[in-house]
Amino acid sequence: MNSLKSSYPIIGLFVGVLLIQGCSSYEPVPVSQCSSVIKHAKKVLGSAAPKSSEMKANCKEATDQERGCIMAATTKGLIAQCL
Repeated sequence: MNSLKSSYPIIGLFVGVLLIQGCSSYEPVPVSQCSSVIKHAKKVLGSAAPKSSEMKANCKEATDQERGCIMAATTKGLIAQCL
């Protein structure tokens, strides 16, 4: 019983790491979906959005995971964290 109680912090740490990894993992978005990613980013960024040509180049350079992060972002701050 005592050894079980001493393993609680390790179990808690393990669960915490799994939760963090789960929250920072986004469904990958392929480069072929850049038009959708740009449209969503423009909607979120509003007047702060860069030129379309710049966004298109950045989208093509981004990883599938980064594009997925942008698609999941709902604020400017969350988009900034994706890159």
